Amino acid sequence: MAKLTILEFPDPRLRTKAQPVTEFGPDLARLVADMFETMYEAPGIGLAATQVNVHRQLLVLDVSEEKNRPHVFCNPRILAKDGIQNYQEGCLSVPGIFADVERANRVTVEAEDVSGKTFTLEADGLLAVCIQHEMDHLAGRLFVDYLSPLKREMVRKKLEKQRRSA
Repeated sequence: MAKLTILEFPDPRLRTKAQPVTEFGPDLARLVADMFETMYEAPGIGLAATQVNVHRQLLVLDVSEEKNRPHVFCNPRILAKDGIQNYQEGCLSVPGIFADVERANRVTVEAEDVSGKTFTLEADGLLAVCIQHEMDHLAGRLFVDYLSPLKREMVRKKLEKQRRSA
């Protein structure tokens, strides 16, 4: 397994719209394993392939405290949304920045697993937020896009300053 490089805002590659996963096999399984390793080490609870410069509709997440409930979603589609919640989100591609984002409280998502088998999952709370957040990455969106233009520019400048001083 290999730790992957996570792209950081405002890298334009984060705006790439992901294409469907069409090949399910050892290369995909290896990428998924590398993404989990990268996510856990970061540390994070979700990672979209777009964030590691692989522009396929693939995301991994694990919102469990014990880091023992990994989920893999290939070609995810939200079938239903219900309720509203505000959740303070962060992002591995926007390190050290957190902001309240309004999202659906419950989602029903259909996707394929790492072997290509279709499944449906109903999620609420943090898991629902994480799914929606990571699916945004697949569409080329970031949680900072939900902020006002002024706040987004402040985030960009703060990250630039952090990179210069690192």
